[in-house]
Amino acid sequence: MRALDWIIVATYLVWIVWDGLRRSRSTEHLEGYFLASRSLPWWAVGLSVMATQLSAITLVGTTGQGFADGLRFVQFYFGLPIAMIILSLTLVPFFTKARVFTAYEYLERRFDARVRSLTSFLFLVSRSMALGVVISAPSVILSIILGWPLWGTVALIGGPTILYTMFGGVQAVTWADVKQMVLIVFSVLAVVVALIAGLPADISVGEALHLAGATGRLQALDFSFSLTDQYTFWSGLIGGLFLALGYFGCDQSQVQRYLAASSVDAARRSLMMSAYWKIPLQALILLTGVLVFVFYLFHQPPMLFNRVHDEQVRGSERAEEYVALETTFTRDFESRREAAARLAEAHRTGAGVEDAGAAFLASQSAFRATRDRAAGLVKEITGDQTYTDANYVFPTFITTMLPVGLTGLMIAAIFAAVMSSVSSELNALSTATVMDFYRRHFRTGDTTQHYLRVSKLTTGAWGVFACVIATQAATIGTLIEVVNRVGSFFYGSILGVFVLAIGTRANSIGALWGLGLGMSTVAAVAFTTNVAYLWQNVIGTVVVVAVGTVVSAFTGGHRTEPGT
Repeated sequence: MRALDWIIVATYLVWIVWDGLRRSRSTEHLEGYFLASRSLPWWAVGLSVMATQLSAITLVGTTGQGFADGLRFVQFYFGLPIAMIILSLTLVPFFTKARVFTAYEYLERRFDARVRSLTSFLFLVSRSMALGVVISAPSVILSIILGWPLWGTVALIGGPTILYTMFGGVQAVTWADVKQMVLIVFSVLAVVVALIAGLPADISVGEALHLAGATGRLQALDFSFSLTDQYTFWSGLIGGLFLALGYFGCDQSQVQRYLAASSVDAARRSLMMSAYWKIPLQALILLTGVLVFVFYLFHQPPMLFNRVHDEQVRGSERAEEYVALETTFTRDFESRREAAARLAEAHRTGAGVEDAGAAFLASQSAFRATRDRAAGLVKEITGDQTYTDANYVFPTFITTMLPVGLTGLMIAAIFAAVMSSVSSELNALSTATVMDFYRRHFRTGDTTQHYLRVSKLTTGAWGVFACVIATQAATIGTLIEVVNRVGSFFYGSILGVFVLAIGTRANSIGALWGLGLGMSTVAAVAFTTNVAYLWQNVIGTVVVVAVGTVVSAFTGGHRTEPGT
């Protein structure tokens, strides 16, 4: 990065922190600090909901997913629009009319304090773990750029975000999200233009997409039904539906967004914004990763995108083997580049497409085999059997291939993405901690000012904890999958409790037994089978509802009306 890039990044950081602190004047009361006095317009809440989802994991992990696997991951979101419609008709009016601070507060009114505390605790565990992954994604980028240790870049990212979230509350979070969403979308579109401009003069966009399609990267739909394949139409539609219901309906980081809306209608409209725009936006980001793959068909990539691992291998006793492998890698790249050019020409002329396609796929296979051998060296030398290059593809492209200025803009966009997600989740973690535990069980009846001070301190404490988790999260697989695996472990079971609360005559005993056995079943499935993680959401929900209903029937099931 050059001076102009750093000026852009620094200007953005200073501006967003200043704007967040400026809004702290509207947080003299708990409802103002946590819920913006329930006054935010629907479009601001909608953009905040989308910005919370569109984390740096999306920009880094999803582009890496698109580079390595193509558009298949978009199937993950097929259940989301249906989930938004269901939630708009069910949980949104329940939560809004109940005037609660947290989603779990409603469960005490329906069941008892034990159910509220247990579900809130599970939220705290799952969200704090996922938050560490959210912070780690941009930390990976800065560690590559600056050569800093990961803990240093985590602190650089987490510090400013913790600061303005602590003092600005949900007002600062929401309006920062609005600005950040605009910056993110603009930056991604600018990168797409740069990728297209970086293609050889004789390669059109259509021909470039044909090349990606030849490797299967444009195949977005897989209608096969398998419980072990991660991304199919059915896992996305059914498993993704349950995950979206759990995330948007039971996760405080999302519920708190629409609790801050000015009315039930505003809350519903904010959710429907995601229903309309989430899939196209995810498809755009995945397509960006696919275009990065096409770009590197004609511009030689590094054999290892992670510079740290590259240096480790070069300094090991296998260095000579690695250098020899680089020679093979360069030769394979040239063969693949020539084969790609021939296939593009064949598509242009309509002659010899089949033969050119077979030659291109053979060269791609040889090229990938060489990269896999390099990755194998990393695994042998470091002992890290989960090593993947996917998290480092887009950061490497940003910092080595984009023109000056656009690099800084894209890095600022990644900062925007991580800040929007982290600030929302820190605010939610603080809300659940203070309202569901501290004020409910430990310090009842104190002053508003006392709870505000505790809330700000709690925000800071959660931020520090998440930063510690972040120093480990970058090494445990593709980032976009890691965060969704964590969520899938918890969301189905928590969703099941809310289904019991709204749709059945279950009692608190049934809810507790259902939640306990639901989590146990999901854990058994996750650790002892190859069932894809999206199906864990379905399993958790079904087990909780079934067990909760049966146990309630044998223990005098009843239904307590909300608010009584």
